[in-house]
Parts: sequence; C-alpha cells; structure tokens
Amino acid sequence: MTFWDSILIAVRALRVNLLRSVLTTLGIVIGVASVIILVAVGTGASSEVDRQIKALGTNMLVVFPGSMRVMGRAGGAGTDLPLAESDVTGIRDRVSGVTEVAGQIEDSAPVVRGSANWTSSVSGVHAEYASVRDWPIKSGRDIEPGDVRTGAKVAVLGATVAKEIFPGEDPVGAAIRIKNVPFQVVGVLTAKGQSVMGRDQDDIVLIPITTARLRVSGKSQIQNDRVGRIYVKVDSGSDMATVQEDIENLLRQRRKTRAGTEDSFSVRNLAETMKARSEVLTTMSYLLAATSVISLIVGGIGIMNIMLVSVTERTREIGLRMAVGGRRKDIMLQFLVEAVSLCLLGGLIGIAIGVSASAVIAFVADWPILVSPAVLGGALAAAAATGICFGLFPARRAALLNPIDALRSE
Repeated sequence: MTFWDSILIAVRALRVNLLRSVLTTLGIVIGVASVIILVAVGTGASSEVDRQIKALGTNMLVVFPGSMRVMGRAGGAGTDLPLAESDVTGIRDRVSGVTEVAGQIEDSAPVVRGSANWTSSVSGVHAEYASVRDWPIKSGRDIEPGDVRTGAKVAVLGATVAKEIFPGEDPVGAAIRIKNVPFQVVGVLTAKGQSVMGRDQDDIVLIPITTARLRVSGKSQIQNDRVGRIYVKVDSGSDMATVQEDIENLLRQRRKTRAGTEDSFSVRNLAETMKARSEVLTTMSYLLAATSVISLIVGGIGIMNIMLVSVTERTREIGLRMAVGGRRKDIMLQFLVEAVSLCLLGGLIGIAIGVSASAVIAFVADWPILVSPAVLGGALAAAAATGICFGLFPARRAALLNPIDALRSE
C-alpha cells in the first residue's frame, strides 16, 4: 500500500465520523489559533514599541525638574526649582558624549488664523530641538539660532495643527496668532504619531524659547531664563548610563544638592522605559504561549483517545487487511496518517480562526498585527508534529494486533 493509498483511506475514515472528527480537533484548533494570535499581537507590539522609541528620538535623555515637598507633601513633578539656560549650557559644554542639547517650555494656547482656530500645545524650544528629537522638517525651514537669539516671532507647525488650521493648503509663509501675538509660519514638521501615553505628538506648535518666555508663557518669578525640560542627544558610541550619571552629578553640583538628600531633578532614558515595557509584553507572550502549548497537548491527548477508540471499533477491519496481505507497517502508517490528518484539519481551522481574530483585533484596537507565512507554516507544522507524537501509540497498537484474534472480534 502506497502513502497516497493511506491518505485516501484516512480521509474516507474521517468522513464516516465527520462530526466526531471535528470535535476531536477542538484542542488543536484552540492551540493553533492562540499561537497565531499571540505571535501576531506580540510581533505587532514589538514593532509598535520600536516605532515609539524612534518617535521619541534615538539615544536621548530627558531632564525634568523634580518635585517640591512642603510639610511632607509632594507638589508633583516639575514643582521644584526650574531648570535654567545655564543648565543647558553646562550639559552641552561639560558632559562628554553629548552631541546636542535643547530645552523646551510647554504651554497650551489657541492658534488662530482668520476664522479658524485650534487649541494646541505651544512649545518654546532651542534651535536644536528638532534635531535632538529626530524630527525632520516636511516643508519650509526649522527654527534657527538667530530666531532664538533675537526672539523672532516665527513658528513651526506640527502635522495635526497644519491640517486643522490650513486644510489642503501650504501654511509656510502664512500668518497666525498665538495668544493674540502674530507669528509667521516658517515650516511644518513631519508626522510622528502618538506618544507612549497615547498623546498626539503632531498637535504642537514650535516657537523660539526666548519668544515663548517674553510673549506666550511669561517670565518666571523664580527663574527668568527657565527651561521646562531638557532633551539631551548622546553620541551613538557613548554609554547612555555613564552620560546619564555625569549629567546627574553635574546638576547636583550646580543645584548644590547635599549628600543624602533627594535630587531636585530627574534624568530619564525614555527608550529604556519603552524597552522595559517591551520585556513585560514578551514575558506575557511567553506565559500565553505556554497556555497554547497546553492546548496542543490536551488536543493531542484527545486525538490519541479517539484513535484508540477507532482501533477498537475497526479491529475486524484490521484483521481482514492483514489476512489479505497487509503488512504491519501498512497498518501503522494508515492510523498514523489518520491522526496527522485530524491534526492538520484542526490546524487549518485554527489558522483560519487565528488570522480572522488577528484582523478583528487590528481593526478594533487600532494596533499593528503582523502575520507572516512563516508563522502560519510553523503552526501547521506544530499541528502535524502533535499528530505524529500522539498518533504513534494507537498506530503501533493497531499494527501489533494478532490477525487471527482480530478476525474473531465482533
């Protein structure tokens, strides 16, 4: 009996008890479908984390003012002594491994152009800001050092603001008003998408930091040249942890922080935070993958159980095949092919369910889902391997039956 004959016999045997065959494969269906969904979601999550890290800016550290404590109560992040221009200069000049530094003052204000208006985040920044954030200009030009030095009333729009205020138009060269102060649009940023916290990063207007202090945010009574936060771009060949430690030591000296007291600032590596989040997602994926493996094992046990029942039901048939010249390896191959066929049937159904569920998740959650042919092939191979592992014992049991005893069975 050829291998093809075994397949035809297996298909006929499965069709006789089609409902039982389908129910038997449920464990395989659940296991394969869950594997595909987990891999698709996990791969999509990793790609989203990579995209968000790139959106933050590569090799970047962020310095924030700390939290002031009054009578044991914390005032919240940014309530301590503000950062200053001298801190920006100190980090740029005295910390090795730093390539660029940019400060940012963030405020919220209505942006008006004629009858159109849009309340957006207005950020006063240094000329290096877009470069530090790896945020290229789509059209026009960036804020230049001369703009910062002279306090020029120029603005660079984020993609969302440009779309809302200038729908279908090129805003470069147009005039807008921010808190009734006229500004000229000199450029538009490329779209960055959402931040780690789900905020629209493109809903922003960049203006020179000196202009922000004088015209928009107002001067601070504590620090005339205050900087809300400082973005630090580190050379790719430098160690991020070392540069971060050097920045912390420098700021402790500048802010006269005594030993043993809490820092009045914080230096964060946002990329490390995102990587930690990615590791948590990976750990969860491993745990869920273990559940999928358990589903495959349970499905395999079900396959082995139904195949043992099939051997018992078809004992006389096995005896007849042996009586007319069927060899033990032919009998074994026949039942092994039936077990593998059951698992492949479950695998195909599981693939259809897994791909469909992944598409639904991608649509509902607006989350990137990646399903590759290699994953589908691997899931099908896992189903076939389950059939071989759990179908071997029933097939061997059928092959070892005594022909005479098998013919006598009722």
